[in-house]
Amino acid sequence: MDDQTLRNMELEMRRGVLTLSVLSQLKTPRYGYSLLQRLADQGMDIDQNTLYPLLRRLEKQGLLDSDWSVEGNRPRRYYVLNDQGREALQTMTEVWRDTTAVMQRLLDSSDFGEDVDQ
Repeated sequence: MDDQTLRNMELEMRRGVLTLSVLSQLKTPRYGYSLLQRLADQGMDIDQNTLYPLLRRLEKQGLLDSDWSVEGNRPRRYYVLNDQGREALQTMTEVWRDTTAVMQRLLDSSDFGEDVDQ
């Protein structure tokens, strides 16, 4: 398998993880740059060209509320989970935990290439 194929697979897997990562950090209001920093501090690097469209999409889907604040020297748009967003976060967290438990069992029982049932 070539490097580009592996990179595409990694990006595909990461897309859903980024959404859950962002939702998990918006229980309290945050503006984009502070969210980028918080995610990076936890080991989840995300490019601002990925984050801002994701925030707008989540808001359009009805999961986030946003508000402009002009405190300080520049206006900032703060995002926070609303009721639907908190419900989505709870559901997606349960799905994530179930999925990772299954994947852990599958990977732990795998010998990477040999089928033990044959």
